[in-house]
Amino acid sequence: MIDTGLAGRVVLVTGATGGIGTAIARAFSAQGARLALHHLPAENAAPDGVTWEHRTPPVADAEALAAELGDAVAVGVDLSRPDAAVDLLDRVEQQLGPVDVLVNNAAHCESPDTVETLTAAGLARHYRVNAIAPALLTAELARRRRDGHTPCVVNVSTDAARAFPGQIGYGTSKAALEAFTRAAALDLAAAGIRVNAVAPGPVQTGWITDDLVDQVRAIVPLGRVGEPADVADAVVFLASHQARWVTGQVLQVAGGHAL
Repeated sequence: MIDTGLAGRVVLVTGATGGIGTAIARAFSAQGARLALHHLPAENAAPDGVTWEHRTPPVADAEALAAELGDAVAVGVDLSRPDAAVDLLDRVEQQLGPVDVLVNNAAHCESPDTVETLTAAGLARHYRVNAIAPALLTAELARRRRDGHTPCVVNVSTDAARAFPGQIGYGTSKAALEAFTRAAALDLAAAGIRVNAVAPGPVQTGWITDDLVDQVRAIVPLGRVGEPADVADAVVFLASHQARWVTGQVLQVAGGHAL
């Protein structure tokens, strides 16, 4: 048995309902952590000519997951709001106490998202959720640090952040998140706050059709499609006692894809 040091810790997972977020929440719960499950309180309609490429599960899903995990609460906050970080951390602290582990998993993805179709509004939507919200949550978490309380942060990027043709706003906002991960790790090291990230490759969260499975396998050196649990286990490791001397890293969890 390996003691991860996570039992009783308060873990806030943004975008916790559905796919990778749910797997992350379950993985921390299995370690005895207490979970704050962030979700979008209501799905906003996409503007004309725009399609949301991410699924926003209903609020009932977050409440059901909280009930399943036991020592967990569901908290709905729109991360695109400028005051989201303060509001979310306030509400989690009121219910569970100070956050020990922040997992910035929530993401916004829409199409079209090519260079030719870029708009200021589309870029803003991607960056507000994928880069600005994680940065503000990390900063607010650091401001709330107390003596004897040293939180850590794990961000969720994508292994294609270095170049993501066809998903410009999404890819560049994730690249910004990786740059923030490294910079924040250096800024916060003196306070003992570790900041790392995972960069998943092609993971089956419902978007990979049966027809696409063979194509995805062909571009992944380890020869299979990723599962949400693959990412969740890496996130738990980076938050655990075993990664106590690891900070500023972006860990690819992709079966060798996009090396």
